[in-house]
Amino acid sequence: MAREQTQSIPREKFLLMSVNLLHKAFLEANRTQAKNLYRDVAEGRTAALTNVQMEDKSLVRFDLALDHSEYRGKLNFGSFRDSLTVLIAQLSDALREGRNITVFTAENDPNVMIFGVTGVTYNEGEPSVLVLGADAGSGQPSVMLKLMYLDHSQFGEPREERLAAREAAAADDRG
Repeated sequence: MAREQTQSIPREKFLLMSVNLLHKAFLEANRTQAKNLYRDVAEGRTAALTNVQMEDKSLVRFDLALDHSEYRGKLNFGSFRDSLTVLIAQLSDALREGRNITVFTAENDPNVMIFGVTGVTYNEGEPSVLVLGADAGSGQPSVMLKLMYLDHSQFGEPREERLAAREAAAADDRG
């Protein structure tokens, strides 16, 4: 009978591992490998990334899923890779600077989380917001990393739009 084992690692270390795995899978890998992985997750399949050996020598499988239901427009590999590059850079900067990263957890399961760092890109003037989530405890011997596009309207107006609106208002006041 298989025995389920729980191991806890600090969130910063978990996030660093996750960022490194995504970087290796999409940015270090050759274009064909990265594009094949993207195609799998874009079509709704879960992809196995790798097995990671923990400090106690146990192996944990890291899987990947993508939710692009909130992406505006037609998502292709280039747009996805741009979003992911920005997200990885933002997460890396936050980790390197030791910033406190907000982590949102599911109400009934603290193992289901979304990291509060975003990767925002623009495609034809339309913002896209990519975040990293994880399910580290669904009773499986694996960790599910989940890249998700969020509805940008929940974050308010993008900075560029706010600045343009202020400039227009100031011009109206002067004229």
